[in-house]
Amino acid sequence: MQPEETPRISPFCADLQSKKLAVQGGPALVDEDVLDASNHCWCAATSQILGPDREPAHPSTCRAGRACFHSPLQSML
Repeated sequence: MQPEETPRISPFCADLQSKKLAVQGGPALVDEDVLDASNHCWCAATSQILGPDREPAHPSTCRAGRACFHSPLQSML
């Protein structure tokens, strides 16, 4: 019997988007899972590089504590 694996939850806002995330096989857990060589990402809520708070969308800032943060688990609640 194998031990049950703990689910891995992304620390990033559910609205953070990038081309690399489109092909990611699982949840993004570190900045490198989000950013490709272009370092380009955007906010799905605004469809722009700025989030609803007018700050840049980036894995280093799109985390819990930011006013516009949405947990990846929110859709399950």
